[in-house]
Amino acid sequence: MIVALGLGWAAHRLAFAVLGRLAQHHGLLPQALLARTRGPTRLAVMILALDVAAAVAPLQNSYRPWIRHLLQIGFVALLGWIALGVLHVLTVVYSRRFEAGQAGSVDARRHLTQVRILERTLAAFILLLTTAAALMTFPAVRQYGISLLASAGAAGIIAGLALQPLLTNLIAGIQIALTQPIRLDDSVVVVGGEWGTIEEIGATYVVVRTWDLRRLILPLSYFIQQPFQNWTRQDPSLIGTVMLYVDYTAPIEAMRDELTAIAKASPKWDGKTVGLQVTDLSERTMQVRALVSARDAGSVFDLRCDVREQMIAFLREHHPAALPRDRLAVADAGGLLTNGDGRPTDGARH
Repeated sequence: MIVALGLGWAAHRLAFAVLGRLAQHHGLLPQALLARTRGPTRLAVMILALDVAAAVAPLQNSYRPWIRHLLQIGFVALLGWIALGVLHVLTVVYSRRFEAGQAGSVDARRHLTQVRILERTLAAFILLLTTAAALMTFPAVRQYGISLLASAGAAGIIAGLALQPLLTNLIAGIQIALTQPIRLDDSVVVVGGEWGTIEEIGATYVVVRTWDLRRLILPLSYFIQQPFQNWTRQDPSLIGTVMLYVDYTAPIEAMRDELTAIAKASPKWDGKTVGLQVTDLSERTMQVRALVSARDAGSVFDLRCDVREQMIAFLREHHPAALPRDRLAVADAGGLLTNGDGRPTDGARH
């Protein structure tokens, strides 16, 4: 039997070496397909070699049940491995339809999110079923399983309580795949006001990549049970806000023209929204709000920083009196209110 395993391993390696050369020089087979089928086919050859060796070898009758049991477990594992491989191939083939030229579109992100969540969920169920089928080949485990089925009510309650976090997240993953409150590459604001991008959606968790390259690991159930912000739910483009505080003498029209020029000169602007308005007044300053839009959250953040820097530079260079300042009025010896230069104020003249 050891010789049979060695011969099977050598034959499999030789066959795949030949197929690899054909794929490399003639393109008859894709390299990805060979890499994906190498493991399952090796296991199948080993099972076949053991089966043939067990049929012809002069074994004692006490050994044959153990070998038959080993082959059964290997066959169950082979079926599970093949199912996982087929699931992965189908997922890759389906995903490539949307990854080519549509990676940033909402429709592509929606389909990619659905297929990846469903792939991980189905893979978890395949592993669970494969493990259960392998365990059921043992007579003691099979009898225990039958007794559990006989008392399914109590066993179901106990198993449900023990596996509640896992089942909650698996069901939440199916809900997210169907309703899609989040998708891959969505910009979200989650617990603690952390802003980031959905980097990975697993079978039970979500990885959020923050702006400073940290990773937040959140359970899938968080996005079903807790409120959060999704900035790119329908459209990845966003409108950014820049608040400026200026003096009452600030030239609003000149600032509006400068903002338009800054937006048009920036490659980050998507050409949709640009505007400037006075949104509030205080006893010292005017609050001016500048609006600019960009194609995604990262671009709109950078564009807002550019607008702040260039608008302040514009005011400092061309209209320094428009920057916030304090005014002081003092009374002279005659009781008149004067400015700092000694001239009477308007109130003093009256």
